[in-house]
Amino acid sequence: MPSLPEALRGAVRGLLGCALPVCLAHAADGSYGGHLKGQFALLTYPDDSLFRDELGADSRDYNLDVRLKLRLDAGPWEAATDYQLIARYGETLKLGRLAPGLETIPGSAPSDERRLFDLTWVMVDEDDALALQRLDRLYVGYRGDSWVARGGRQVVTWGNGLVYTPMDFFNPFDPAAIDKEYKTGDDMLYGQYLRAGGDDLQAVWVVRRDPESGDVEPGVNTLALKYHGFFLDFEYDLLAARHYGDAIAGVGGNHAVGGAIWRGDVTVTRGDEQSAVLLVTSLAYSWVMGGSNVSGLLEYFHNGFGIAGGTYGPQALAAHPDLTERVARGELYTLGRDYLAASALIELTPLVLFTPNLFVNLNDPSALLQLVGQFDLAQDLQLLAAFSLPIGAAGTEFGGIEWGGVGGDPGAPAAYLSTGPGLWGQIAWYF
Repeated sequence: MPSLPEALRGAVRGLLGCALPVCLAHAADGSYGGHLKGQFALLTYPDDSLFRDELGADSRDYNLDVRLKLRLDAGPWEAATDYQLIARYGETLKLGRLAPGLETIPGSAPSDERRLFDLTWVMVDEDDALALQRLDRLYVGYRGDSWVARGGRQVVTWGNGLVYTPMDFFNPFDPAAIDKEYKTGDDMLYGQYLRAGGDDLQAVWVVRRDPESGDVEPGVNTLALKYHGFFLDFEYDLLAARHYGDAIAGVGGNHAVGGAIWRGDVTVTRGDEQSAVLLVTSLAYSWVMGGSNVSGLLEYFHNGFGIAGGTYGPQALAAHPDLTERVARGELYTLGRDYLAASALIELTPLVLFTPNLFVNLNDPSALLQLVGQFDLAQDLQLLAAFSLPIGAAGTEFGGIEWGGVGGDPGAPAAYLSTGPGLWGQIAWYF
């Protein structure tokens, strides 16, 4: 295993300077905690992969993720901050540098390029090493008898999709992400009004900067309202939003169907260039198999911004700017139109969970298979391990989209943005 550069070790030692939040928590009515996560990733690349030109037959990455959390309460007032230290050493950092600020490709790192406040400080930036510290949460809030208001860097999660989330367009997870414990925070004002019957109205105003000019501009902001209510045995959501200049309306809900739970959302986006419908619907069911508890999920997703023909090369992407803009912003992670996700959470023992996941592009067809294991080694110590296998012919989404010729020569045999089987592991200590 390669050794970390001395500068990276110095960044880790910089954690000693973060003892201040702990002292503050002792002096006030609050709490503190956090985690330390060490990660390893191994990716392989086929002979016709463009990534192979940069990285060789495989790549190895070693990541460190430290999060320190502080929560303070004073009557109806609350305040919170999460400090992050992220250190990465590995070969896929080269890919991240090809498109800085794009958080949807391997080797990328969180960026505040679009956010109102720049709360990220890079300490080490070398060819194969990166270390940065940032504030991922920083907000103040007030809780009344029937309403809540918060301002600052925080997260909001909306909608009923469990894998694909069209109603959660603020900062959704990659559907194929293994660790989904924390979403990256955004700078926003958030309000919630609770009605006596249990219904509630939520409002969000996300203020951003234009990544090209660096200025705060209304055209890149988000203003959204969501009403959550109950009718008979149904829960429902109504959404209205203005997002990056586009008007979005949505409806969704969930309902018990026999022993299963049905969930679904549909949103309609109307923009200057294109209008599109995004839809997700799923069934979740739990049962006992061979003495083990099993929770299964089957979910369908329609991406109206996606490419219908199954060809995703540079020309096809250039012809779909609404799609590529949403991928660049981290709102969408799919290029096609129709997808099916299947997942099962199998409790082998109370301390060992096994989760097979399958993501299928129904238009290619191609797929991504994941096998994930979770092991609770101790009360505050957890191991996550995953094996991934892309399935599909060259030119498909998961098999690898075509992207010019080998070595960048248009006359050479076709080359693809493709990866082969991969391994991922994480050990996390919580305190």
